[in-house]
Amino acid sequence: MEHRELKGWKTDPVFQPYFHETGVIVSGHTPALIQHIREEEIDSSDAEFTALKTADDFRKTMPPGVLTGEFPGWKGWFGRTGAGWIHARKAMISAYTEAQRLGVNFITGTPVGQVVSLVYDHGDVTGAQTADGVVHQAQHTILAAGAGSDRLLDFEKQLRPTAWTLSHIRMTPEEAALYKNLPVLFNIAKGFFMEPDEDKHELKICDEHPGYCNLVTDPNSNGETRSIPFARHQIPLEAEARVREFLRDTMPHLADRPLVFARICWDADTPDRAFLIDRHPEHPSLLVAVGGSGNGAMQMPSIGAFICDALEGALPKELKDVVRWRPETAAQRDWSSTQGRFGGPDVVMNFQDVKEDEWTRIDTPGDS
Repeated sequence: MEHRELKGWKTDPVFQPYFHETGVIVSGHTPALIQHIREEEIDSSDAEFTALKTADDFRKTMPPGVLTGEFPGWKGWFGRTGAGWIHARKAMISAYTEAQRLGVNFITGTPVGQVVSLVYDHGDVTGAQTADGVVHQAQHTILAAGAGSDRLLDFEKQLRPTAWTLSHIRMTPEEAALYKNLPVLFNIAKGFFMEPDEDKHELKICDEHPGYCNLVTDPNSNGETRSIPFARHQIPLEAEARVREFLRDTMPHLADRPLVFARICWDADTPDRAFLIDRHPEHPSLLVAVGGSGNGAMQMPSIGAFICDALEGALPKELKDVVRWRPETAAQRDWSSTQGRFGGPDVVMNFQDVKEDEWTRIDTPGDS
């Protein structure tokens, strides 16, 4: 998958303009994290990676004036090729436009595009019903609704809707020019940033943590505790504090700037963090394509081909075995598992513990 993904970003005209191969710095700030990176994240013997051992080593990876922090305890490795960042929104728009050109008809908005249930006939799935009451019949139905998929089908605990937090700060045009074509700076327990958006001059920063769930008693699942996604254009104040801690370590001159954008971003974790792309064992006309587990966006150029292969029964066996329907992996699922992720309090957090006055306020033009 990784080979197909990178080839797509580099060569497919639909996606290539939105891939910025600027390199990546993978780092940690404790001996345990640094050891984990050395053993699990990179090949530190590879000449492609340059070891970063001091604050000055980090600062020299970018133009003077960008990284001004002391990087307390930080060590890492700088890989210059085969990595970088994608402009996800523009890549999605490009894919949407190309799909329309090829004849795909998108039905969007509420209520006409809001799927409320799958439609069943004699045990098989025959389409989907939208909130306006219309039933959309189909010979084959693909369920690929991300974290929302769990609300439309019983996945037998194979999916855990999990959210992460992101924020933007505004830069001046001059700062945006200085920050152009920078490598991604990623601390596996503190967060990452990438260069400012060329249109709005906003710097994106994400604090790193094992994720948030929204754990509630679900009346639709026999009273089981489930994580149910919701939308909010804010992040918890504790997440904002982590963003500012990351900035104080790396770019303290930006640490007190107001946030101009904040979001919680949902994905669906499988127990082993591999995709779930398979025919449903009880509903043969239903294909599920879910379980991005934090990896979905970077697979954008290639994932559609794998889904088509699964629909046609043509997935290679070695891949089919990995992405198959596998409820046995979730039989004793622990919703609180960090699944190998680091950061924050080093536990999966619960939005139910965040009080209403513990969310950021993002002032927008026109606010008093």
